[in-house]
Amino acid sequence: MNNQDIKLLGEEVEMLMQERAMLLNVAGAAAVMIGHATAQDLPDAVVEDAEKLSKALNALREDTLKDALDAVQNEAE
Repeated sequence: MNNQDIKLLGEEVEMLMQERAMLLNVAGAAAVMIGHATAQDLPDAVVEDAEKLSKALNALREDTLKDALDAVQNEAE
């Protein structure tokens, strides 16, 4: 691997890390929203989508969800 390849790889890793941080913020915000919502609070048309979101969040690894919640909390501070 030459220096240019190493530089490009480093840039790609940095871009992926930034993307991960943004996705963690989205997942964390969604988790907080779902955590505060109840089916009674939501219009009927939204309940099914909220259930899909809840299932997707529950499918995350525990450490990933914790990172997501931490990211949202850190941004709020």
